[in-house]
Amino acid sequence: MGELVLVDRRDDGVAVVTLNNPKVNALSQEVLAELAEVAADLTANPPGAVVITGGERIFAAGADISQFGGPEEARAITAGFHRALDAVAAIPRFVIAEVSGYALGGGCELALACDYRIAGERAVFGQPEILLGIIPGGGGTQRLARTVGASRAKEMMITGRQVKADEALRIGLADEVVPNDDLHTRAMALAAEVAKGALQAQALTKRAVDEGLDGDVAGGLAIEKALFEQVFHTEDSRIGVQSFLANGPGKAEFTGR
Repeated sequence: MGELVLVDRRDDGVAVVTLNNPKVNALSQEVLAELAEVAADLTANPPGAVVITGGERIFAAGADISQFGGPEEARAITAGFHRALDAVAAIPRFVIAEVSGYALGGGCELALACDYRIAGERAVFGQPEILLGIIPGGGGTQRLARTVGASRAKEMMITGRQVKADEALRIGLADEVVPNDDLHTRAMALAAEVAKGALQAQALTKRAVDEGLDGDVAGGLAIEKALFEQVFHTEDSRIGVQSFLANGPGKAEFTGR
């Protein structure tokens, strides 16, 4: 796709997306444009699972502050962030953020746009925009509140404090914390396991959760009912049910169709 966001589609069905904007992986408008393009391709031609990673010391440091200016620039910057991160969130596969270092500002927002966050022990999360006299503009006010709760999200964003890996795990901002030396191995192992599963059912599960959270419980239950019926049109549903009846649970070999 480009040089700022690298994509490696592996034989095991996992696509590894690597931010490549040294030294701090700033999410410039150019990086975001490439990320949006990558996410669109992963949506049009989905792999089995996706891992998004950055640098060993810095996952992503946030927006490129040198591109800031007045309201006109702000309009373009927030539009670029929302376009890219909404596209990441819309990938119809399980998307894992592999966070080995600092994920601040837009970097934290990118991690929040993923379905699951595996952090190294040296990972640090935060939305420190308030220290610049501004607010998060890449989805942080909404996705962080939905992840850790409104009160804790407000406290983090209003103080701008950074959250280390152990606290991130405790409050649900990280889903797993592993030693940094084991981080990539763990992320790839989980992605490879997911990539062997019933991919259409996974996509519908993700859709049911994400669309359901956008409305009330009654609306979410209606979405679930419709998608439960839809999943029975897939080949994997027939394989899974027949395998269970013949051999018990957990032994089906799915095709992804």
